[in-house]
Amino acid sequence: MSTPTPKPPSPLRPLRPLPALIFASRWLQLPLYLGLIAAQAVYVWHFLLELWHLVEAVFGSQTALQALVTGIGYKPEVQITALNETVIMLVVLALIDVVMISNLLIMVIVGGYETFVSRLGLDDHPDQPEWLGHVNASVLKVKLGLSIIGISSIHLLKTFINAANYDVKVLMWQTIIHVVFLTSAVAIAYTDKLLNSSHVKH
Repeated sequence: MSTPTPKPPSPLRPLRPLPALIFASRWLQLPLYLGLIAAQAVYVWHFLLELWHLVEAVFGSQTALQALVTGIGYKPEVQITALNETVIMLVVLALIDVVMISNLLIMVIVGGYETFVSRLGLDDHPDQPEWLGHVNASVLKVKLGLSIIGISSIHLLKTFINAANYDVKVLMWQTIIHVVFLTSAVAIAYTDKLLNSSHVKH
């Protein structure tokens, strides 16, 4: 019994001028993603600068210590003359915050470009992100929501550790905003689940 010969793929029809123009307009997003790459470079510089200040403060530099204390939100009248555990913890949390925002930027740059602009062609690349193989606009939206909750959690933890240097209203509003982020992410994930389940039924 002979195996049927597969049909050759039909040649792609050229798009009409207006649809071609509309489809090509996706490349207008390219400068946005390049701008996010530049923003990530700024975050890398900020991370290295804060890390260098922390190392200098460990070796007794008062200038670096004051830069750290100012950066983590201590009141101007608070005098800290030596590095302590609380300052180290707040600086490390600030560094983790930068890393999480950088991860969010990578997710937006790579996932957004792959989803809305053009394929990256990473199918056979050994360093292809695991999540990129099944990413779409819906999955990207949920992942972004979860990342924002993680960043908000780090900010809230930094505020609570350093609560004495913040006004009660600031503490209250940061908590309320975090709860709003959390509720929004749960609502987005639940809506996405409902849409996927309805597609499966049909």
